[in-house]
Amino acid sequence: MKKDDCIFCKIAAGEIPSRKVYEDDEILAFHDIQPVAPVHFLMIPKDHVASLAETGPEHAPVLGRILSLAGRLAREQGSPDGFRVIVNTGRVGRQDVYHLHVHIIGGPDRLPRMIAPE
Repeated sequence: MKKDDCIFCKIAAGEIPSRKVYEDDEILAFHDIQPVAPVHFLMIPKDHVASLAETGPEHAPVLGRILSLAGRLAREQGSPDGFRVIVNTGRVGRQDVYHLHVHIIGGPDRLPRMIAPE
């Protein structure tokens, strides 16, 4: 997928509206349009990277910032006692949008032990 066709690049550029959780020069966090839990938002680097499998050492700073912000944002969104971090990667990992994104999933109640099979 080319960057021009990427829905998350369009969201990051403000061309498609989203319910923002957080934004700075490098990162955008926004609510998932199909949440699986009371707290479910995505965190993306604004620069297009197709998947986690395509990252290199140059991506370490933004990936570190995403993970270091996750706890604060999860608490602010209503998940004070923990959350799950999921990065679906590639076809086998069930990645649907080929722009690296981190799902933050939680809520006031415990999550199931494993993701339910389809």
